[in-house]
Amino acid sequence: MAVKLEAKEPGSFSYRVESGVALITFDQPGEAVNTISPEIAEEFDRLLNRALKDAEVQAVVFTSGKKDNFVAGAKIDFLQTVKRVEEAVQLSRQAQQGFDRLDAFAKPVVAAIHGSCLGGGLEWALACDYRIATDAPQTGLGFPEVQLGLIPGAGGTQRLPRLIGTPAALDLILTGKTVRASKARKLGLVDEVVPKPILLAVAIQRARELASGKRQVERSHHFHSVGKHGLTGFLQGLTKKDLWSELALEDNPLGRRVLFEQARKQVLKKTKGKYPAPLKALEAVRAGLEHGIEEGLKLEAKSFGELVVSDVSRRLVEVFFATTELKKENGTSDPTVQPRPVRKIGILGGGLMGGGIAYVTVARMNVPVRIKERDDPSAGRALKYVGGLFKERVERRDLNWRDANAKLALATATTDLSGFKHVDLVIEAVFEDLALKQKVLQDIEAVTSEQCVFASNTSALPIGKIAAASRHPQTVIGMHYFSPVNKMPLLEVIRQAKTDDWVAATAVDVGRKQGKTVIVVNDGPGFYTSRIIAPYMNEASQLLVEGADISELDRALVEFGFPVGPINLLDEVGIDVAAKVAKFLHESFGDRLAAPESFQKVIQDGRTGRKGNKGFYTYNGKKKGVDESVYALLPHGKQRKRFDREEMAERCVLQFVNEAIRCLEENILRSPRDGDVGAVFGLGFPAFLGGPFRYVDSLGASKVLSKIERWQEALGKRFEPAPMLKDMAKFGKKFYPG
Repeated sequence: MAVKLEAKEPGSFSYRVESGVALITFDQPGEAVNTISPEIAEEFDRLLNRALKDAEVQAVVFTSGKKDNFVAGAKIDFLQTVKRVEEAVQLSRQAQQGFDRLDAFAKPVVAAIHGSCLGGGLEWALACDYRIATDAPQTGLGFPEVQLGLIPGAGGTQRLPRLIGTPAALDLILTGKTVRASKARKLGLVDEVVPKPILLAVAIQRARELASGKRQVERSHHFHSVGKHGLTGFLQGLTKKDLWSELALEDNPLGRRVLFEQARKQVLKKTKGKYPAPLKALEAVRAGLEHGIEEGLKLEAKSFGELVVSDVSRRLVEVFFATTELKKENGTSDPTVQPRPVRKIGILGGGLMGGGIAYVTVARMNVPVRIKERDDPSAGRALKYVGGLFKERVERRDLNWRDANAKLALATATTDLSGFKHVDLVIEAVFEDLALKQKVLQDIEAVTSEQCVFASNTSALPIGKIAAASRHPQTVIGMHYFSPVNKMPLLEVIRQAKTDDWVAATAVDVGRKQGKTVIVVNDGPGFYTSRIIAPYMNEASQLLVEGADISELDRALVEFGFPVGPINLLDEVGIDVAAKVAKFLHESFGDRLAAPESFQKVIQDGRTGRKGNKGFYTYNGKKKGVDESVYALLPHGKQRKRFDREEMAERCVLQFVNEAIRCLEENILRSPRDGDVGAVFGLGFPAFLGGPFRYVDSLGASKVLSKIERWQEALGKRFEPAPMLKDMAKFGKKFYPG
């Protein structure tokens, strides 16, 4: 096999010719992943021209030199420097033209993909003639731009629908999800899936076959079914196979109109108009299909330019950077501290929380888990719950049964402490009672080593009080998960005064390996998340006591940007659980965090929420609605008063924000960044606002203070502004001065 070795090109690419095939390898020096910028595009264009002029070269293979990354997309921090719409539009047009040249290249180009192929990286691959991906779990393809408030800006909204059909394309573009290579092959997104060791050999062989005419690229250009779980998120409920089969959507104007009208309705239902990117992506796809690809590209570039400089995208990108920074930190002030290995984890309590923690551990970490429950039926239910979560993944074709069973075999359950002797970490998820938590801590310490980390999943009890019962309190920490654990992305790690650095680093490391976004906070009643949600929920409760309508109140906060309203959330969390936490925080912080007394009748009526099929909403019929009988337990009965939605939302949100500022002032939080990440990922604070601290910065501290003081004058002490907010307003400070 003839190989022409070439010196590495200065810059980010290497070039060599092997048996008539030019192998162009992208490997940005000093970077963990490959990203796209105008300079990169120019380098690649020069090499393409070189391959074109080289008579020996019959075809090109484009690949990556990174370990587990093909191309991650555009360089986000570069986009953050763009200040004008026109500049962003021009960048998009340049990228489109560059990939158009690649698409029209006179010699076959094969993309050999291993690792993440996202955003602009996928657009790059789409402009190639043939795509081969590895079957490694690290390989994923997708357009995550909507998660950053953007849309594909280098031709993705036009090439993808033409390759895999409109429904499947919208599924990827509007949800921002990533698909594995096997799914990509079924969609027609890639042509072949191969093991990583033979990727380049197969790519070079296919390139030669394409050049010689032995292999033809055939695109069926028919609808690829997205399946019953497809178009999740923004297009949930839209995927009805009979719709795709009955209407020739690509060729039938009526069918196409139905598709896009339904898609638009679903987008608005999901985003409430707060996130413009999905709608703009939808418009670009539609324009290309109805008016031709050039019109589609023009609208794509225009929309991309408008979104790049939008406030929504700025906030979403800031959240992205914040989570990226957190991934680099170990949870301590000393970056040299290393986490200790965790080879086996014990979990006390196998309910929804304990079972969920067990699931993310065996699913993501691949280490054995031992669950302790009070009796055999409870232990059986715990394992059944974990198994059910794996079954859901298999049914979604996200996992095969063989791999699911292998992971499930890592989870075992017991009614005693057998199997706990050699665990490295114990996560306690028992009932929210201090004496009980102290007892299980002492029981565990009797059978485990002094180096075993004990983590409490309490949602409000101070970790220091739990640690007071320990023989070695330096190994005690809090790991506060959110329900449902398999879906909620945040983990709040709580350090008490005696927690060792290595213990904190180990807890953070475990959380990340479980797939969580991790913030570290200091100890105190309610820590951060439970503490700031309490006054928010109390204010919602107060509004009900004053006569607000349940559905109107919930709608007000959903329109503000929360995923669910506060009363709906109360039902989901459990009214009894929320009441217990509220009582504890009232005792800790006084009347400022007191729930309205007249709200106690709801609790005394035995209403626990969804889990008991009795709360503020009904759960017995097919359609969920307000349980009108609950009004009899509240002042004003069924004679509800009309409140302005914006004012209801403002009262609840200001309580949330004010308490977050207090947590920063009292050193519960390490930084505004951690507070914003915790609020967005743990409590559903609107991501397009960036979090409570970004929200204050965008409005201005003085404006926020004046709003709070207005409500303080009207409603009293519970709206007393945080001293830090007063100081910031007085001196014109910001939480993010940069």
